[in-house]
Amino acid sequence: METPLVRIAPAAGSLNLNLLEIWQYRELLYFLIWRNIKVRYKQTIIGAGWAIIQPFLTMVIFSLFFGMLARLPSEGLPYPIFYYSALLPWVYFANALNQATHTIVEHQHVIAKTYFPRVLLPISAVLSGLVDFALAFVVFVGMMVWYRIMPSARALALPLFLLLAISAALAIGLWLSALNAMYRDVRYALPYAVQLWMFASPVAYPSSLVPEGWRWIYALNPMATVIEGFRWALLGQGWPLGNSILGPAAVVFLLMVGGFAYFQRVEGTIADIV
Repeated sequence: METPLVRIAPAAGSLNLNLLEIWQYRELLYFLIWRNIKVRYKQTIIGAGWAIIQPFLTMVIFSLFFGMLARLPSEGLPYPIFYYSALLPWVYFANALNQATHTIVEHQHVIAKTYFPRVLLPISAVLSGLVDFALAFVVFVGMMVWYRIMPSARALALPLFLLLAISAALAIGLWLSALNAMYRDVRYALPYAVQLWMFASPVAYPSSLVPEGWRWIYALNPMATVIEGFRWALLGQGWPLGNSILGPAAVVFLLMVGGFAYFQRVEGTIADIV
């Protein structure tokens, strides 16, 4: 029986997302996700506890400075609950975006030696962060029990907002991972960009503080809708941004299509660049 000949060539056209090929390499995707999780906490004393410490300590700092000292409104919610509910999706998004941006450079030796769909690298970086999100979410459930806050049927909409956060991280991660392989300035600019993005999202304040005339622009920020959506779904507060997820979802969709197209365009030369 003859061994089938497989010819590897750059994709034709500006966008040719081969979902079948990604499915064929699903076992490699599982391996990459598992490897990312193990490497993240390898040779650490606390281990996966860092997934809880980061949002928890940030919540304590925000509650002290923005809450007790600055007295920013919290929509009638206890400050720890108000801030932690926003930090849940934000910390996941920021970490997933950071991991996706650096994944091509970190795997440069593997890329240069063998073929596999390079897009699996940013996908695995984004999906592996869901483990940290789940651990941090368990702490939030405990906080809700402590403050005697019971979720309503709105909590069923939570996966929709989480999916929007995952899609936003992947869409932007595709752009940045390809750009970072070509221009290493990206890794220096990313921390500042993420920090500015956090203050452009309702993490430390409610979106009700945004002037009415600017809210339609503010709502185009997908993470603004995600954060307010989390508060609305879990706590019954927030999400005044037009009560529509279609606008930010359309923004993420356009970023995703453009990200796949750009990633695919530079995929053929990534091995030579990195």
